[in-house]
Amino acid sequence: MKKVMFACKKNSCRSQMAEGFAKTLGKDKIEVNSCGLEASEVNPTAIEVMQEIGIDISDQTSKSINNFQPEDYDAVISLCGCGVSLPEGWILREIFEDWQLDDPDGQPIETFRRVRDEIKDRVEVLISKLS
Repeated sequence: MKKVMFACKKNSCRSQMAEGFAKTLGKDKIEVNSCGLEASEVNPTAIEVMQEIGIDISDQTSKSINNFQPEDYDAVISLCGCGVSLPEGWILREIFEDWQLDDPDGQPIETFRRVRDEIKDRVEVLISKLS
């Protein structure tokens, strides 16, 4: 089973939503984690917009990339353009993608919903590529 890491700056919005989608849509197909260049907390609005579509990420926590080893992962996905800031080992995985999605933090809930839906579409493509 392929292992995927979703990385972002703070592991609070985009990477958390991606983790939630991948765990739900990729159940029994891929293993998933998310992390940030720094840990913070899961954004309450990210939790809310995921609950709107029936995915509960309220038990997920924000984690630092320093808690993980790049060689444990087959695919690394940056959601914020932070690929340039990731240590080299993370970029050299079998699959590395930098999705560069808008940061919904501090934006209206409509922005969270748009970014959520963009993440869902991309996660679906990623799962089919990996399974």
